[in-house]
Amino acid sequence: MTTRIDTRFAALKAEGRAALVTFVMAGDPDPSTALEIVKALPKAGADLIEIGMPFTDPMADGPAIQAAGLRALAAGETLHGTIDLVRAFRAGDQDTPIILMGYFNPIYIYGVEKFLVDAKAAGIDGLIVVDCPPEEDDELCKPALAAGLNFIRLATPTTDDKRLPKVLSNTSGFVYYVSIAGITGAATPDFGKVATAVARIKSHTDLPVAVGFGVKTASDAIAIAKGADGVVVGSALVDMVKRSLDANGKATSTTVSSVMALVSEIAAGVRSVKK
Repeated sequence: MTTRIDTRFAALKAEGRAALVTFVMAGDPDPSTALEIVKALPKAGADLIEIGMPFTDPMADGPAIQAAGLRALAAGETLHGTIDLVRAFRAGDQDTPIILMGYFNPIYIYGVEKFLVDAKAAGIDGLIVVDCPPEEDDELCKPALAAGLNFIRLATPTTDDKRLPKVLSNTSGFVYYVSIAGITGAATPDFGKVATAVARIKSHTDLPVAVGFGVKTASDAIAIAKGADGVVVGSALVDMVKRSLDANGKATSTTVSSVMALVSEIAAGVRSVKK
């Protein structure tokens, strides 16, 4: 079974460049503005889109993404609403891969079987669920794969060669390499070490490797794109959403355009690196 994620990475490999993977939070700063942002991302240069599922206790997220999740929850975002967002996006875009990223708790409450049926029907292509280790694959990973969704796993600087095969065992779509130990958006990665780490992961798998955590600028993206199949940008985008809001935390006329300007800048950087 070939998914939109597989198709997109294959096309970009043929084009000779890395993918730009953008992360935004569903429902941030409100559901309608979030949909406008997601709809605008492909035109601004996003090749794949990760959409955060807001959760009250996001343990791997730094302050920017935590704040985005809380804004979304305050605006009434739910997992049902997040699936509706993807359904609305698909009405105008059948090609851009969409990945939901977050934690198992909201999916468990929704009901795993119902969630997978609804997610697939809405046009979701893959899942990144950071608190589902390989030891718990029967809970969500294997059912997701059976439903035709990619299950994308995180590898980190502390994932050694002994652990890596276990992490990769049921991974599909791509591998997400977390370039720094710790939370999202907290530091700038050592780009030399990232290329070495990507090469090490690739010695264990044929899957594309996308690198995230700590990518803030076009120059960061260029450095990552030289050694990886994809560059993931998240905290910088949700931070741009926050900076565009008015004194009451509401969207303004510049919210969508300011996020897209940053995506375009980073996309140009990624596209400037030919492999």
